[in-house]
Amino acid sequence: MLHLQRLHHVAIICSDYAASKRFYTEVLGLSIVQEVYRAERASWKLDLALNGEYLIELFSFPAPPVRPSRPEATGLRHLAFAVADVDAAVQHLARHGVACEPVRTDEYTGRRFTFFFDPDQLPLEFYETA
Repeated sequence: MLHLQRLHHVAIICSDYAASKRFYTEVLGLSIVQEVYRAERASWKLDLALNGEYLIELFSFPAPPVRPSRPEATGLRHLAFAVADVDAAVQHLARHGVACEPVRTDEYTGRRFTFFFDPDQLPLEFYETA
C-alpha cells in the first residue's frame, strides 16, 4: 500500500514574474524560502512558504501559453487557502485592489468561501474554517 505523507508543494507558472511575486508575497503574505534564476531556462524559481511550511513553487518561463479557465478545463481547478474570517480576507484583498466573487456558503459543510484570481487568472479560494 502507498503511504502518502502530505501534499509537498504546488507549482505555478506565471507570465509576469514581478507581478506574481508581489501578489503571492505582499498581498497573500507567503514568505520566500529561496529565489533562483536558472539562466539555462531563462526562468525564475521562487519557493514560497505559508506559516513556515513549504507550499508553492512559482516559475517564470519565456512566453508560456495562457491557461484556459472559462469554460473550466480539465486539470487542476483551483487552490484553496483556509482562513478564520472570510470577510476579513476579502477586505484585505480589496485594500490591495484584488476583487473577489460574492461570498457563498458550501451547501454540504455550511462553511463560507469566495474565489479570486492571481495575476494570471489562476482561480484561488478563501475557505472559512473557524
